[in-house]
Amino acid sequence: MPRVSRQNLKTITATYHIILRGINKQEIFIDNIDRQKFLKILRETKEKFTYNIYLYVLMDNHVHIVINDEKQDISQIIHKLCTTYALYFNKKYSRVGHLFQNRFKSIGVDDEKHLLNLVSYIHNNPVKEGLGNIDTYKWSSYKEYVYNNGLKIADTDFILNFFGENRDKAIKRFIEYNSKIDEKSYLEAKLSVESKITDEEAIMYIKKVMRLENIFIINNYNKNIRDFYIYKISQIEGLYNKQIARILGISERNLFRIIKKAKANLSDYELK
Repeated sequence: MPRVSRQNLKTITATYHIILRGINKQEIFIDNIDRQKFLKILRETKEKFTYNIYLYVLMDNHVHIVINDEKQDISQIIHKLCTTYALYFNKKYSRVGHLFQNRFKSIGVDDEKHLLNLVSYIHNNPVKEGLGNIDTYKWSSYKEYVYNNGLKIADTDFILNFFGENRDKAIKRFIEYNSKIDEKSYLEAKLSVESKITDEEAIMYIKKVMRLENIFIINNYNKNIRDFYIYKISQIEGLYNKQIARILGISERNLFRIIKKAKANLSDYELK
C-alpha cells in the first residue's frame, strides 16, 4: 500500500478504519448474545455488499472495523449494519430512539505502517481497557487470524502476507507482533482515532519519536539546538501546540516564536 495523499484515499486505497460509538457513550452490547447478533449482521452485510473486513473488535460501547471497499459503498454498508442492529437492540430491550452516534467515524488508511499499527491497536484494545487477554477475548478478529475459528468474518490473507509467504510462519510472526504492544505504534494508532492523547502519553510518544530518554534534557542544549528540537517536536502529527507548550513549560507565544525562527533557519541546524 504506497503512501498517498489523504485527499486521494477514496480512489486509491479504498481502506477505512470505521469507529461506531453508542450515543452518549452508552453500551451497545449488554450480553454475548448481542455481540453474536452484531457479528452475524456484520457478516450478512459483507455478503450483501461484497467488501473485505481486515480487522474488527467489539468493545462495550463502541466498535472498530477496518474495511476495504473498492465499490465505495461505505455509507450504505454502515447504515445497513447500524439500522439492522439498532432494530434488534431496541426491540430486545424495549427502548426507542438512536442507538449509535449520528455520524460514524471513518479514517482513511493511507499506508502499510498505518494498517499494521491498527493490527496491534485494535487487537490490544480489550487488553488496554482491562476486558481480557488478547488470546482469550472472543470478540475480535484476532482469533480468526491465529486459530482460524469464529464466524469467518475477517479476510486474513491480505494482512498475513505482510508477515511472510509461508502461512504458519506468518501466523507465528503475527502473534509475536501483537504481543509486543509497541507503545509508539499503539499511540500513533490512537492519535489517528481520537485526535488527541494525554500529556503522559504525549511525553512517552515524544521520547519514542525523538529517541530521547528524557525530553527535558533539551533545555540543557545550546539555544539553537534546543529550539530545533522544539520545532521537530511541533511537527509530530497529532500533538497540538497548547499541549506541547504545557509539557515543556513554556508559553504558547514563546513556542510559536521558537517554531517560526527554527523553521526559517532549518539549514543551519544539524542534529548528531
